[in-house]
Amino acid sequence: MTTVTSPSLAEYLDRLLDTRQHADYPNALNGLQLANEEPVRRIGAAVDLSLRTIQAARTSSVNFLIVHHGMFWGGLQRIVGTSYDRLRHLFDADIAVYSVHLPLDSSPTFGNSVLLAKRLGLTPTSSFAKFGEHYVGVSGEANVATSDLVNAVAAFAGEFATTVRTTPLARAQRTKHWAICSGAGASSETLREAAAAGIDTLIVGEGPHHTAVDALELDLTVIYAGHYATETLGVQAVAERAAAEYGVPWVFLPAPTGL
Repeated sequence: MTTVTSPSLAEYLDRLLDTRQHADYPNALNGLQLANEEPVRRIGAAVDLSLRTIQAARTSSVNFLIVHHGMFWGGLQRIVGTSYDRLRHLFDADIAVYSVHLPLDSSPTFGNSVLLAKRLGLTPTSSFAKFGEHYVGVSGEANVATSDLVNAVAAFAGEFATTVRTTPLARAQRTKHWAICSGAGASSETLREAAAAGIDTLIVGEGPHHTAVDALELDLTVIYAGHYATETLGVQAVAERAAAEYGVPWVFLPAPTGL
């Protein structure tokens, strides 16, 4: 096992995910958000920074936490109540927090959409859903019954207590051209992009109600697989790579939201 500090591990992750070259939401604040004193002894991966994940990290002896949605996702807020409790537990257990959002989504190796496609047996051939200078989704071709694809997505999402919803499927519909954009992947922009590209099936985490209305008019099937579920894969893959690089153990800390 190689001794590594949280700043050194964070630098490795910044290079691995090219975080400094990505525009992102201001509250994402990609990179090391909270340092600690002790060397990294165990890495934890989680979708969200929450009391549940912090307490799970403490129970699992994790002292370096990699998350997709970090400490400041809710914006500027007073350090009282839950905000205070989170910081208190992090300081008490000397847990470092590293957060990575769009740089993770757009990674060709660790991206949530890339890994979800692999999990579903789909092979990406093109990029999809551009944000700034980077694509955060993928697309490709297939020839499968859409109902079978829905069942495969449902089996995956069910691992995280998530119920899959879809826009109405035509009887005997087949998926020939698909796209995936994890998280809040359904928007007016992604639906228009999908329609223009000839996509017939779009797999996302979630989206506003109007996207289901628009999808019907665009003759597009949208599979809403859950924001949380579709963003579990990337943090795990990154934690696994970092753990292998430094010879430390890692663990996934599930905390499903049902959404």
